[in-house]
Amino acid sequence: MPVPTQAVLRETVAAHAARGRYVLGNVRLDPSTMAGSFTPAADGDFVLADLTVEAGKIARIAAPLSASERSGDDGAPVVDIGGRVALPLFVDCHTHLDKGHILPRTSDADGAFATALSAAKADREANWSFEDLLRRMDFSLRCAHHYGTRAVRTHLDSQPPQDAVSWPVFRDLREQWRDRIDLQGSCLFGIDFARDEAFLARISQVVAACGGVLGAVAYPVPDFDRLLDRMFAAAGRYGLDLDFHADETADPSSDCLRRIALAALRAKGRGKVLVGHCCSLASQPASTVGDTLGLVADSGIAVVSLPTCNLYLQDRRHDGTTPRWRGVTLLHEMRRYGIPVALGSDNTRDPFHAYGDLDMLDTYRLGTRVLHLDNPTGTWPTTVSTTPAAIMGLDRTGEIREGLWADFILFEGRSWSEILSRPEGNRVVIRAGCPQTSSLPSYAELDGLAGLAPD
Repeated sequence: MPVPTQAVLRETVAAHAARGRYVLGNVRLDPSTMAGSFTPAADGDFVLADLTVEAGKIARIAAPLSASERSGDDGAPVVDIGGRVALPLFVDCHTHLDKGHILPRTSDADGAFATALSAAKADREANWSFEDLLRRMDFSLRCAHHYGTRAVRTHLDSQPPQDAVSWPVFRDLREQWRDRIDLQGSCLFGIDFARDEAFLARISQVVAACGGVLGAVAYPVPDFDRLLDRMFAAAGRYGLDLDFHADETADPSSDCLRRIALAALRAKGRGKVLVGHCCSLASQPASTVGDTLGLVADSGIAVVSLPTCNLYLQDRRHDGTTPRWRGVTLLHEMRRYGIPVALGSDNTRDPFHAYGDLDMLDTYRLGTRVLHLDNPTGTWPTTVSTTPAAIMGLDRTGEIREGLWADFILFEGRSWSEILSRPEGNRVVIRAGCPQTSSLPSYAELDGLAGLAPD
């Protein structure tokens, strides 16, 4: 029987799903993101299996049967997909949905970090109304959903008075999307705002009421360690996890990650801690790196690398010369210390990163090339699935496992080389056993918002 095209595969699976039970035959699964009741034979980076879906859930994962063996099966229709790869739905633990798609309004942005900060601040103060945020954030979520993302953590600029606008928008979106994307919010403000105890208590309560995460941009102000202790104390008081932006610079003297780890070790009764960026670590001597990573490992902190944004911003030059470094952190070294590491999409079409569409395959593709997450690939695919799911506290998300909802992506590619060499725009996203039928929203939908027009 010929292997179906992606379009035919989508239609066939949809028809079988409507009848309640079907088998995907000869599907390649990534062993680092799956679990089952059998030990499959390895097939390069993948294992070959038959996957049975019943009533929207994964009923069985087993060694593939021959055609004659299948003829004596229980009658469930079999779709032989010819060794295509199936991966779990993506989990994206570091985004900025509130900044998404403001690029056309920030004509002064030139790709430099300082300019991006000032341009985003000016746009926030001028334009971030309830409607503006709602439309742009919903647009971004529809993109992420189309590409196969199951969960998103977004940072929300929360310095007053923006907090009074952004968090009500987030609450509405979280409710609207609750059956499609697990949406988690993390407040974002400069660490110096923690000097205001009344503000810190108030924003902690808002975040807690929204099931969110307490977050801040960490930079070495004179009372930095005292402010970190305040953040950890507030997190413990309100039962919150923590999320920091740190060391987004090439300056080797920037050691916020190390000091966050020390604060975590000082704290009692804290939740999970995630730190993003950590770029300066790559500029530090080996002895300093080793000391820092030892502390991070001891503290249980997780790290998320943002390759798209850091490549775009770091070492940006305006003298006609070429950047000299990649701007990403030391994920391989962190892995050797047992530190949980993830990749995130970060910024989308804003002054911090002028491109992107919240497609985690694009993020993983770039991460593989820039961070050398191959030869061997090993368990690196967990950086966009099971690891960020664990960081976000999402039980059994980002996995392909018997008994779970049949949530996965069927790619045309049969190997990592095939998957990562094309955009895979014809991927088939399966949710609860059924192919989703969404299409990408048109940028024209954003026309009419203040200052937004084709850039």
